[in-house]
Amino acid sequence: MSTCVYSQNKTDYTKHVESLDSTIETLYRVISGDKGVARNWELFNYLFHEDAKLIPTGPSKEGIMTATYMSTDDYIKRAGTWLEANGFHEVEISRKTQTFGNITQVFSTYESFKQKSDTQPFMRGINSIQLLYDGKRWWIINIYWQQETDKHPIPKEFLSKD
Repeated sequence: MSTCVYSQNKTDYTKHVESLDSTIETLYRVISGDKGVARNWELFNYLFHEDAKLIPTGPSKEGIMTATYMSTDDYIKRAGTWLEANGFHEVEISRKTQTFGNITQVFSTYESFKQKSDTQPFMRGINSIQLLYDGKRWWIINIYWQQETDKHPIPKEFLSKD
């Protein structure tokens, strides 16, 4: 049975994980906000299974592509202050979904902005999100992502809406 250490909170967040759409929409909404706006880290944690990993990729100092494995608490410690200090809005622009039984894999293409009113993203990339439906709710199991670069532009099939 899936458990989450944050499932005993006093706020009822169940509506945020009732569907695949609500879970992913909440993920993007909860990390987004203008400069100086605090994030709801309790809700953020609620989306994830207790063993979930957030896995950004990027080049090492030697130029070798690496992955960094973080818990939700690691992510909050690493990114939380920066998100609030700088402003950050991540917007899903395309989604490709595959489901088998109770597991789902989503390739979610995003654009990132410093302010909600910005018209040009400062960054784009793809989040590979693995989720589990336990019969009652959706759990994010992992998010594995890579930012777009000149060497690795986002392919057209991941920019179109299904």
